[in-house]
Amino acid sequence: MADIEIDIGGEIFHAFYEEKDAPKTVARFRELLPFSDRIIHVRWSGEACWIPMGERDLSIGYENATSHPAPGQIIVYPGGLPTSVSETEILLAYGAVAFASKAGPLAGNHFLTIREGLDRLYRIGRSVLWDGNKPITFRKAG
Repeated sequence: MADIEIDIGGEIFHAFYEEKDAPKTVARFRELLPFSDRIIHVRWSGEACWIPMGERDLSIGYENATSHPAPGQIIVYPGGLPTSVSETEILLAYGAVAFASKAGPLAGNHFLTIREGLDRLYRIGRSVLWDGNKPITFRKAG
C-alpha cells in the first residue's frame, strides 16, 4: 500500500517514501501533512513541476541527493543558497530533468516516488506547462 496520496488538479497518484535513503527528509515531510499548495512548471530544469516554498527552513540538509530525478521521483531542495538564487522547493519529475537554478546545477533529496500512472503524470506535467498552475495536495494514504 502507498504511503502518500497526491492529488494534482483532481488526478490522484500514489507515492512511496524512500525512508531508508532519506529518513530525515521523510520525517520532516510527514510533519507537514496534509500539505496543499500550487504546482507550477520549472524554468530551467526540464520536464518537471515544482512547489516554491520561499525561505522556509526545513532543517534537513542533504541526503539521497540527486540533480537528475527520474520520472515519478519527488525531491526537495532544502535551501541554503540566497532566495534570489534558489529557494526551498519540492520538485516532481515527469520526464527528463537536470535540476538547476539561474546560478547553475542544484541537487535535491529524493524522498518520495510515484511508481504507477507515469503516463498520466506526463500529461499533467505538460498541462501545467501549457495551461498554468494546478492545485496539489499531499495526504497520508488510506
